[in-house]
Parts: sequence; structure tokens; C-alpha cells
Amino acid sequence: MGSKIGRNDPCWCGSGIKYKKCHEEFDEKIAYIKSQGHEVPDHSIIKTPEQIEKIKESAKINIAVLDYVAENIRAGMSTEEIDRLVSEKTAELGGIPAPLNYQGYPKSVCTSVNEVVCHGIPSSDVILKDGDIINVDCSTIYNGYFSDSSRMFCIGDVSAEKRKLVDTVKECVEIGLKMVKPWGFLGDMGQAVNEHAIKNGYSVVREIGGHGVGLEFHEDPWVSYVSKAGEEMLMVPGMIFTIEPMVNMGTAKVFCDKKDNWTIYTADRKPSAQWEIMVLVTEDGNEVLAY
Repeated sequence: MGSKIGRNDPCWCGSGIKYKKCHEEFDEKIAYIKSQGHEVPDHSIIKTPEQIEKIKESAKINIAVLDYVAENIRAGMSTEEIDRLVSEKTAELGGIPAPLNYQGYPKSVCTSVNEVVCHGIPSSDVILKDGDIINVDCSTIYNGYFSDSSRMFCIGDVSAEKRKLVDTVKECVEIGLKMVKPWGFLGDMGQAVNEHAIKNGYSVVREIGGHGVGLEFHEDPWVSYVSKAGEEMLMVPGMIFTIEPMVNMGTAKVFCDKKDNWTIYTADRKPSAQWEIMVLVTEDGNEVLAY
């Protein structure tokens, strides 16, 4: 949990209050749960109230950018045009697109169409057609703080089969969100997500999951959606992470495009869908920061 703090020292959270009156009991509870063999967060994962407020400002931009995409996305446009929309709107609102140049990623947003699971690179060659489904994954830096969320869009007349997949994944996120509570475990959420996907005849991608976010683009913890209740990291107030299951119509197996080392496809080329929200664990439940 970090270096030893005296009971009368200022609390590590930056509140200015003495540790014994602020987070001492909180830390003792975490230490006890750790002693029972559970994975617990350290202080670097727990955001302070000041940090949370700044992360929320970033999240407001992320939501506005995705709203802008929703207003303009249509059949006949290229995914390159979506990238331009995201880049221009983010800049207009004072933000920076987090994906751009992240570990060499060449664009401002990820656009994953049909059988692309995630990390689809916008291109002038990829034209949205009637019947397509697409995930637009947007991430923003604002004053040094990060936010991240994604939405699915159905283009034109989408088949009932694809629409059910899109709707079911959104339900998975909503069901998982109900399991995000302080002093529960990430596995509580992961199991709920996985069970709902399987019940509807789908599979959940194992290798790629959610993540902490706020001070960096990707932080601990890594978040699985094929986990078990009572397992994975303890959830405590101040944690921020994404719920973003990638659910496939067919096999859960995926592969990465060797040409660009980014684009992830379903192994059987059947459709995949993903919704992503960014969640804060609060004292009495949770708060969705970006969607």
C-alpha cells in the first residue's frame, strides 16, 4: 500500500486531513482482505477527489466526440472520414486524441467493422455499407488526464442477427455495471458479463480486456470478462476502469493482422461487437464517467 504513514501525518490522498481520520481504516480493510489471499489495489490505482474531477472533464469531451460521430455516421462514408470527425471535434473542444501515435498507432480513433474485433485502423478504402456494424472507440487526453469509451453503430438496414449481437453486448455491459460495488471483486462483474453472453449463444474474447484509466491511457488493473465471481482485483472507492467486453457471434478465437500489427479479427470471420464505458467505483456503488 506504499510507504508507512504516521496516524497524525497528512493522508496520502491529498485531502489535507490526518491519516487516522481519513484513509487509515480504509487501508486496514484492504490489508485484511489481502491477507485472505485476494488481489488488492495499491494507492497508485486509487484516484484522489481532485484527480477524479479532472478525469471527469476529459470524459465530457470523450462523450461529446462520440455524440458528434453518432450525428454524422452514415452509409457511404469511409472510416477515414470518421477519424477526421474525431480529430477535428476533439481539437475544437480542447482535447487530444489519445490513440494518435500511441505505441505507433497511426490514427485518432479505432474503427472496427463487422468481423474486426478491435483496433481497426481508419482507412479511405473502408467504406461503410448498408448492413454493417461498427465500433467507434474514442479516447481523449484533456489537461493531461485520460478518458476512454466506445459505441456500436448499426449502418442502415442491419440484419436481425447482427442487431441482436449489438444489443446483447450492450446488455452485457449494463449487467456487469450492476456488479461494480465497493469491496466486491472484478470477477463479480466479469462472470456476470460472460454468463449473459453465453446464455445468448455468443463467446467472449479472452486475450483482450478492459483496463484502468485516468492518469494514463492504460493502467492497472487489467480487466477480464471471462473471470469468476470472488476473484480478480478487489474494487474500492476511487478506482476507475473500463467495462468493454468484446463478444463474438462465433468462436472466441481471434488473430492480429500481421501487416499492420494492430487490427484484431475473429478467427472464423463472424461478426464481433463491443460497447465500452468508463466507470468510477464510489462509496455506495458506481458512477459512469464516459460512454
